[in-house]
Amino acid sequence: MNGKYRALWVREEDNFVEVIDQTKLPFVYETVVLKTADDAIVAIKDMIVRGAGVIGNIGAFGVYLAAKENANIEEIVKKSQEIRESRPTAVNLMWAVDLMLEELLNCEGDLVEFALKKAIQICDEDSNRSRKIAELGCDVFEEIMKEKGKTSINVLTHCNAGWLAIVDDGSALAPIYEAKRRGLDIHVYVDETRPRNQGANLTSWELSDSDVNHTIIPDNTGGYLMQQGLVDVCIVGADRVSANGDVANKIGTYLKALAAKYSDIPFYVAIPEGTLDMEIENGVRDIPIEMRSADEVKYMRGLAQNGEVVEILVTPKDAKAVNYGFDVTPHELVTGLITEKGVCKANTEAIREMFS
Repeated sequence: MNGKYRALWVREEDNFVEVIDQTKLPFVYETVVLKTADDAIVAIKDMIVRGAGVIGNIGAFGVYLAAKENANIEEIVKKSQEIRESRPTAVNLMWAVDLMLEELLNCEGDLVEFALKKAIQICDEDSNRSRKIAELGCDVFEEIMKEKGKTSINVLTHCNAGWLAIVDDGSALAPIYEAKRRGLDIHVYVDETRPRNQGANLTSWELSDSDVNHTIIPDNTGGYLMQQGLVDVCIVGADRVSANGDVANKIGTYLKALAAKYSDIPFYVAIPEGTLDMEIENGVRDIPIEMRSADEVKYMRGLAQNGEVVEILVTPKDAKAVNYGFDVTPHELVTGLITEKGVCKANTEAIREMFS
């Protein structure tokens, strides 16, 4: 498969799919081998893999593993529906599974070989999209620096949208990596992203590995930094963008967009085409929001002083907690969508024109 950085790969010895277990990072690097479609479903549901792009990739490989288990098209279709329903918000999952099925239903040759080839193709195309988003997004950064007369730039992110989320450079982190390659003086404020701490655990781990200057901040700090003029631009990824440009992303994104709007700071969303859902016209009203376990709020995982990774309760034992996985940012708060085809306004006309 293409891409220097990958959260998943096909093992040469047996053509099973191996993934980085993202629930163990940043303290432990472990991989998990997916041998069945059910393994793929568990990996998606339990967030062993996460991020819209990689969820879609594993959805595609899940269809392949279903074919590898039983090359009966009826059984493949049945199992694919289970994969499709494993998480409700990230539309890349549905997009990739539907694309796989469309191709398989028209396949006249070896279903297993064809499914593997198609799943790899989906990953390779994501890698190409990521590179284009990196270049276009970094152009945006350079334009912001030029407008402000600055020789450096401070970027704020929320959640993780790097190569652990989308093959190669990712989406929201892609322009940041490109800025590093171009030699720009860039600093990133990384939201911790409660309750699962994807920013503190995954984004920081990625940026540290690439020697990108960054600072982890509590989720509630971003508004203050913007108010004080310490942020030049916000950039996030997305799990689904509706036809009118409403953006579903990790819970807390909406609040960052509100603060950015009030502070007159540009707020960009970086997405590949597969994240668009043209069948939903109003995202605030109609994008399904995943409700996850309250335990993700009540318990936190970390490295104890004795070097062991432990999970601890941080609330009263019997306390109730609610855990919406995502929120939806209205398109009026989005400065622009950075896609592989270009940068466009977050509205129906601009999106339809670019992705007609």
